[in-house]
Amino acid sequence: MHVRRVVAALATATLAGALTLVGAGSASAHEGSAPAPTGTRSLAAVLAQDGSGFDRNWNDFDIVDNAVQAVLAAKPSSPVAVLADGSVPLTAFLPTDAAFRRLATDLTHQQYTSESAVFAAVASLGIDTVEAVLLYHVVPGATIDYRAARAADGAELTTASGGTLTVDVRWHRWVTLVDADPNDANAWVVRPNINKGNVQIAHGISQVLRPVDL
Repeated sequence: MHVRRVVAALATATLAGALTLVGAGSASAHEGSAPAPTGTRSLAAVLAQDGSGFDRNWNDFDIVDNAVQAVLAAKPSSPVAVLADGSVPLTAFLPTDAAFRRLATDLTHQQYTSESAVFAAVASLGIDTVEAVLLYHVVPGATIDYRAARAADGAELTTASGGTLTVDVRWHRWVTLVDADPNDANAWVVRPNINKGNVQIAHGISQVLRPVDL
């Protein structure tokens, strides 16, 4: 199926869930809110700004950037291509490089000192698994900024993989996400509103979200 048709189908299927989050807060939470974003810079373009190499900064997104590139190189028609189409509204939750290091250590019981080694461990899971994990971090259909997320405690988000995430707002201020693994620590939003002003927005998170109970 053509990528754009796949993207359209995903957006249609998940729009209701995403909009539930946006509208979950009280009316007062939205008074004086900024106009709807209209920019069309894609999240793929934002990730690419830092280059495709690895560095020593564990708080950026080199691993997720390389994971997206690897999936699209192997499967050009993957729905992951939505991240490169800035005209399609979506919200992505991007695990930091440190988040992927935690995942790799948890899965292999090894310690990692370089981003390239972490990426190799993640890639060894297979391209289909990497694709599924990436799609579990994408909520197509709406641009959910951090203010809207903070007003949506308990809301469920349907992801591009078909799984669901639950928004858990702590102390009326901090946004976390609960995934399908009850033994996994919640993923905290550590870098909100990446690419704000565009219809594709992202939030950096502290853990890789898990679509199954590991």
